[in-house]
Amino acid sequence: IKEKKRHMGDTKHFCPVSLKENFVLYPGLYDHAAKYQEKIYYFSTPEYRDKFLKNPEEYVAHNEPIQAPPLRVCLIGAHGAGKTICARQVADKLGIFHIQFEEYLQELILPKTKEKVGPHFDEEPEEDDNKILMLSQELEDFSQAMTKTEKTEKNKQVI
Repeated sequence: IKEKKRHMGDTKHFCPVSLKENFVLYPGLYDHAAKYQEKIYYFSTPEYRDKFLKNPEEYVAHNEPIQAPPLRVCLIGAHGAGKTICARQVADKLGIFHIQFEEYLQELILPKTKEKVGPHFDEEPEEDDNKILMLSQELEDFSQAMTKTEKTEKNKQVI
């Protein structure tokens, strides 16, 4: 026995309200389906289904197909793995723009905090310079102490 072919709406199994209002392809659920003009539409929430049923003409395709949202790619990897280089190459090939998330967050945070936030910006550069000077002085003192100890031990061996 053949099943009747389902006549799905313009957005197939994706919620037309999410697509229209948020420009996001969000899968609809079977529980939140509605029929309009002999086509079945699936919605992500019952609220979106009700919104669609109040004004369905706003969410269906008329003369041309509904435009799909832009391609979004997220690259995740370890520090120094080459994510930025790879993302720039992918963006160039696909003709999309590249956002570096850490820089984007800094742009959002900077107006509120008036300073950059993060592990790279926690300490003052002057403090880093002072720490380096102190460490190099400690290493030099340690080196001199070791040299004095070696000379003393050599003198003991000669006597």
